[in-house]
Amino acid sequence: MTERTETNNRKLKVLIGDDSSDQGLTWASLLKNEDLFAVTRQKNGRVILDSIRNDMPDFLVLDAKMPEMDAVEVMTAIKKEELKKPMVIVVANHNSPQLEKEVMDAGASYFMVRPFEPKALVKKVISLRNFKAGNFAKTDSGNPLVNIEYVVTDIIHQIGIPAHIKGYHYLRTAIILSINDDEMINCVTKLLYPTVAEKYNTTSSRVERAIRHAIEIAWDRGDVDVLNGIFGYTVRNSRGKPTNSEFVALIADKLRLQYFPRVEV
Repeated sequence: MTERTETNNRKLKVLIGDDSSDQGLTWASLLKNEDLFAVTRQKNGRVILDSIRNDMPDFLVLDAKMPEMDAVEVMTAIKKEELKKPMVIVVANHNSPQLEKEVMDAGASYFMVRPFEPKALVKKVISLRNFKAGNFAKTDSGNPLVNIEYVVTDIIHQIGIPAHIKGYHYLRTAIILSINDDEMINCVTKLLYPTVAEKYNTTSSRVERAIRHAIEIAWDRGDVDVLNGIFGYTVRNSRGKPTNSEFVALIADKLRLQYFPRVEV
């Protein structure tokens, strides 16, 4: 049975590392309303790891900092013990680029910073569920309507670009813009860079430099198999790293063809 078939035939299990009434139990109740199986556990890393061993959840929601074991240690233990790897949402009390980098590098799928509405977490779990299962809702035209931000974020993370650098965010925005509008990649200097720069209140030249730096990091430290799968052996071995426009265009084209021939956001 394929993962997609299995996912469609059973309720996905969400393990929440918080059993408080104002958060964990509220999240669980909302998730159950979305036809998901949600269980809560004490906010303690060792307790949560024991539950992962026994319950084998599909999704895991846990705090970045917990007694006994923090989120990074829990995810490291999952890999070490070769347990079934859930999709992980890590919640933090403050916005820290270094902490975000640590949890994403450890295998988290998403990083959320309090405060946020309970429905925001539920929405994120639903989008991860749809991405995992390939169960994308359809538009009236029959094209898939997916969480474009998550899909792009996931592939950038796979490539190996750290989340704490500015180029990470500029590149993600540039790819999303290019998926939605072919003209963006045809007018990088006059259209794409200025559009990204306006969003982040910076300049086009800074956007260009930051994206180029992010690509250099990916090329020097990224996952070779992922890079080869996207850009091909010819680009990687013969020509060196791609230009900014090549990098954005190749990823945008790959995702457009794979998930959304036409995207509405």
